[in-house]
Amino acid sequence: MKDVFYFLRQIHSYAGKILYINLLAMTFIGLLESVGLLLLVPMLSMTGVLELDAGGTPISAVFDFLKGMPVSIGLPLVLGVYVLLVIGQNLLQRHITLQNAIIQNGFLRNLRLETYGALLRSNWAFFIKKRKSDLINLVLTEVTRTSGATSAILQFIASLIFTFIQVALAFWLSPAITAFVLLFGIVIVFLNRKFLKRSLSLGNRNFELGRSYLAGITDQINGIKDIKSNTLEESRMDWFESITKKMDVEQVEYMRLKTTSQLYYKVASAILVAIFIFIAVNMFNAQAAQLMLIILIFTRLWPRVAGIQSSLEQLATTMPSFKAVKALQGECRNAKECETGVNEYIEPIRIMKGIECRNVCFRYNQKEPVQTLQNINVVIPSNKMTAFVGRSGAGKSTLIDLLMGLNQPEKGDVLVDGIPLTSDNVLSWRRAISYVPQDPFLFNASIRENLLLIKPNASEEQMWEALAFSSAAEFVRELPQGLDSLIGDRGIKLSGGERQRLVLARAILRNPSILVLDEATSALDTENEAKIQEALDRLKGKMTIIVIAHRLSTIRNADQVVVLEKGEIIQDGLYNQLSQEKSGVFSKLLSGQVENIKQGMNETNVDICR
Repeated sequence: MKDVFYFLRQIHSYAGKILYINLLAMTFIGLLESVGLLLLVPMLSMTGVLELDAGGTPISAVFDFLKGMPVSIGLPLVLGVYVLLVIGQNLLQRHITLQNAIIQNGFLRNLRLETYGALLRSNWAFFIKKRKSDLINLVLTEVTRTSGATSAILQFIASLIFTFIQVALAFWLSPAITAFVLLFGIVIVFLNRKFLKRSLSLGNRNFELGRSYLAGITDQINGIKDIKSNTLEESRMDWFESITKKMDVEQVEYMRLKTTSQLYYKVASAILVAIFIFIAVNMFNAQAAQLMLIILIFTRLWPRVAGIQSSLEQLATTMPSFKAVKALQGECRNAKECETGVNEYIEPIRIMKGIECRNVCFRYNQKEPVQTLQNINVVIPSNKMTAFVGRSGAGKSTLIDLLMGLNQPEKGDVLVDGIPLTSDNVLSWRRAISYVPQDPFLFNASIRENLLLIKPNASEEQMWEALAFSSAAEFVRELPQGLDSLIGDRGIKLSGGERQRLVLARAILRNPSILVLDEATSALDTENEAKIQEALDRLKGKMTIIVIAHRLSTIRNADQVVVLEKGEIIQDGLYNQLSQEKSGVFSKLLSGQVENIKQGMNETNVDICR
């Protein structure tokens, strides 16, 4: 029952007084139905269909006023009251059904907003630790599954109120017989606890299967090119058949559990009614009117009791999903980046002097003995171009994440114009930054929509200026619908160079103080790299440019080159200066790339000769 109260508290925190109004309406429905049942005795007596003597029972006192009334008046009166009661009961039932739908859907929407909002406000470290498919599964599947639990808890409450009122009515009619029946009922409910335990176990298995299913599908759709190129279709199909078979078995198991539980109750209720009638007639000497009403009450009551059991089983099945969602919200609150709401406008910081890393150290896992970055001391002047280079794993991208405030230093500070970067100003800082990653991300929408995403009020003229600046205007004009051309999932309808230039245009459209390029030219051919280089040269002096360079030719005109090796800065200076230090890492990296270019040209010449 603690799970029921746990979920009820969550619904109460959302629905408030609406929930209690519904409870009151449910109570009225139970009372109206009870009065309707009591009216059956005078109705049947007046019609002459049955001779029911209610004398000596609580019912007789209720209908004393009808004794001296002619049947021609009394019967229409009783029938009229009965019809009004039925109309009132169904009107209330309609109201309750609508209110329950409002509560259920509103609670689901509120849970979705709360969960997704908590995710968006979480820091970058939270996302590094989490599997993307697990987050998608919780936000999409498990949150939706809790809607069934909301319905189950509302049905449970309705059935409980109805049961309480009907049992109270039965006690009023005959305490001894009712106590006897309830004793049997309590025994049946006690023996039926195993169904709830099995439902909870089934819910946990369904949760794990759903998570594994979505994780596998997400990974395979993301890696479909690798699957196709390596002919892995058969093994992936084997996995899919296996997991869907397990899901099928679990669904059948749920239906088996549900139908077994219902069968158990129906058989038990039939046996109980038979025993009850036999004992009521032979031991309690129940009167016909009294006996008929109690039989009718418990005949209507048993399906409600079965409904309570069914609601509890459904709640037990969905409870693991709800608890997983609430656990995720708790983790997100602990990883909350700042107090500012995601929809609030934040004024961007305008950098005047520059950015400084002062004695910065960082590691992803505190248990690791070696730090990813060690004693980083560097100044990045404003409106200049600073390039970070180094071998793979040197810590370049980690340093960029620190500069953007995605991660926080373990030691030391990142300073913007001498002010430490903290949770209080990190969103203002990010509003001043445009980021172009190595793998450019574009939404499955038109070029116009992708550009307006970063600046919703941008004019068409501003969009074309940004496209021209990034050397993307030419290819966009050649597309069939121009700015309104759809570019497919992640921009798949465009080439790699076109995607990169489009993302750069989007970054420029924002008019940032700082432009960050994380190996943005590493996958481009020479022609597209040259176009990106031209765009960067035009931006020099207008904004602070920070570049992670894999191709060193891209940073030939950089104002500062910083070389990292194993998480430490080992060189810092101008491009030409560092290239002439023959024993330095930068000179070796440069020589290696030149050698690779020459080797590639020789191989091309050999192929041409052949």
